[in-house]
Formats: sequence, C-alpha cells, structure tokens
Amino acid sequence: MASGNDQSNAAAVTSAPEAGNLLGFLRNKGVAATERPSSDHPAFNVPAGEVVATLQHLRDEQAFDLLMDVTAIDWAEGASPRFTVVYHLLSTTRSAYVRIAVNCASDTAPSAPSVVSVWPGANWHERECFDLMGIKFEGHPDLRRILMWDEYPYHPLRKDFPLAGIETALPDADVTAETGTRVLAAPMAGGPFVATSGEINLTEAEPRAKDESWADRRPRPDQEGLKQVRE
Repeated sequence: MASGNDQSNAAAVTSAPEAGNLLGFLRNKGVAATERPSSDHPAFNVPAGEVVATLQHLRDEQAFDLLMDVTAIDWAEGASPRFTVVYHLLSTTRSAYVRIAVNCASDTAPSAPSVVSVWPGANWHERECFDLMGIKFEGHPDLRRILMWDEYPYHPLRKDFPLAGIETALPDADVTAETGTRVLAAPMAGGPFVATSGEINLTEAEPRAKDESWADRRPRPDQEGLKQVRE
C-alpha cells in the first residue's frame, strides 16, 4: 500500500502540463514540433536541427531541469527512418515529465546533435548510445565507447545483433595469441522467460529462462560457422 507521500507524488505527476500546452509553447518558440503517441507523458517529435534549442527552451522556461536519459530506438532493418533518439526530461519542481524524439536522417550512418552544451550530464548518456546503438552525436567533446572496447566492430543493442552474441577476437592481440581464446557467443540464459501454470509451489511457478540450448550445444540456425561453447 502506498504511503501518503507516495500518493501525493502520484497526484503531482498526474497534474503534469497537458501535451497541448507544451506543444503550443514549442511552436511559439519556432520549433516544428509534432505530438507523438504516448501512453504516459507528453511526447513530441522534433527535427534534429532543432533539438538543442528545444531542450534549452524546456529547461529554461518550462522548469524541466533534469535530463533523465538519452536513449534510442532501432526500428529494425528496412524501416526508414530506422533510428530515433529519445530524450526524457523531468521537472523536479512540478514532478512532470516530457519526452522528446528525434529521427536520424541516415539509416546506415545515424547521427544527432550532441546536447552536452545544454546538459553536461548527457556526455556519458551519448557515449553509451553511440557504443550500443552506433549513433554518432555531432559536436560531442569526447565521443568514445563506454562499455565495449574501441575496436569492437558491432553495436550490441541493434536489432540485427543476435541475442546470443557474436564470436569476436579479444581486444588484446597478445592475450589472444597466448591463450587461443576468443569472445564466444553466449547461451541465451537471459530469456525469453516462461512460467509453469498449476504449480502449488510458488518458487517453482516463478518465471524461468526458457531452454534455448541450441545456443551452446549446437550451431545457431543462422550462423553455423560460429564456434560454440563446449560442454
């Protein structure tokens, strides 16, 4: 059961500015914003060339003082635009959220303007997005990978990256030469998750990782040339 404080916070979020008010504000500022379908908070599509000014207007004049996240969507190969960068802003004084989305013009070399000049904390958010999704943030002061090593050839959160991973040489050639070891495709132990119905024992009925044993006992159907983990 929620405490009294939790209930008041929920009410504050519910009373966030309506999407129409924010849309009118952005258009009055000369931003070619359009409303974006959303099941929770106000959301808008904004041209890439206007995103920096948009976020600055929302910060300085609408009290959205905290950049919560910079992430991206890969709509999969064949979609155009394929990549969309998404910014989540929070007003800590009003407990109000807004979502800003920017489509990348190129489906093969996606890019978006860096917003580090507005939000210094976007530095690592953009590096992570670059690392895992391959989106280049123009004007970033130090755009390097943040999780994978610099020479890693893939972007693991893209839709075309297999869940079990791809066999890849280690970043240190000396270690590879000495040990003969490579980064192997991993078993799909993280999902999908399934639950057993009709179990009296609640522990046994909890969702568990579905057996995807082909990932470590025999070659992947679409990548038979990959070396697999041996039992």
